[in-house]
Amino acid sequence: MGLFKKNTRPELPNFWKTYEASFQEKPKYIWDRQQFVVLDTETTGFDFEEDRILCIGALLVQGQTILVKESFEVYLLQERYNSETAEIHGILKRGKLQKIPELEALKRLLIYLGNRIIVAHHTQFDITMINRALRRHNLPQLKNKTLDTAILYQRSLIKSKLLERKAHYSLDELADKFNISKKDRHTAIGDAYITAIAFLKIVSKLKKKKDFALKPLLE
Repeated sequence: MGLFKKNTRPELPNFWKTYEASFQEKPKYIWDRQQFVVLDTETTGFDFEEDRILCIGALLVQGQTILVKESFEVYLLQERYNSETAEIHGILKRGKLQKIPELEALKRLLIYLGNRIIVAHHTQFDITMINRALRRHNLPQLKNKTLDTAILYQRSLIKSKLLERKAHYSLDELADKFNISKKDRHTAIGDAYITAIAFLKIVSKLKKKKDFALKPLLE
């Protein structure tokens, strides 16, 4: 008796406690009242263990408005470098961009997120990359509910034997279908902006369906 201590969670930093406390208030999940964070990450590659986040870009969306003035963008110091992916996103290891440590980037992101719903295109990738980064600093996983524009777009399509529905739709395809400029494609904030516009257009289509509610769509 008393010789063994129960496993206790390590003391978490104040910024995590503030983030966690924001979830104590129960959300109402009403489309026009809910704020969404539409985000995108640029990374050194697609390996969740080996690759790292280079940049996070995000925008707030509420109702039919993208709150551009309240955008979020951070560049991270690079501990890994991949010349092949650098040709796509253009983020150089020794470029002129101001870069911050990974933990500081995560801190700023959590403050920005609060308890808002996260929206991304192929959300699982971005969320997993962020969660792996959190784990490297002994922090828990994100608590936010999520929406995936790739899945939402599929739901918005008319069910017909005459129309072929693909299992996968890229962000480029959504940009083309909704006539969205791809000028800043493959930058985190640029892709977040494309995703945000596509999200609003998809939601506008979905709202025309009967009994369309937000909560059942959340992951």
